[in-house]
Amino acid sequence: MRLRVEFTTEPFDLEEAPAHALAARAVIEAAELDAVDVGPFGNTAEGGADGVLTAVDALLRKSLQAGATRISLQVNVVGEDGK
Repeated sequence: MRLRVEFTTEPFDLEEAPAHALAARAVIEAAELDAVDVGPFGNTAEGGADGVLTAVDALLRKSLQAGATRISLQVNVVGEDGK
């Protein structure tokens, strides 16, 4: 099964990326996932179910430890062609 995760961490800081956002990005970028796209207001990544679910667990734990007060995420099952 292939999954896509989309997530944001809060609180936002328009001046510079907060520690919780950097922690979330580091987790996603280090995970063995495809099509990683990080941005200032949302992030996405795709991969196999085990990789995505492992990354989501680490993302939640590390972002909260780094000061996130809210994490919004959505996980979708996607086809092999990304749809």
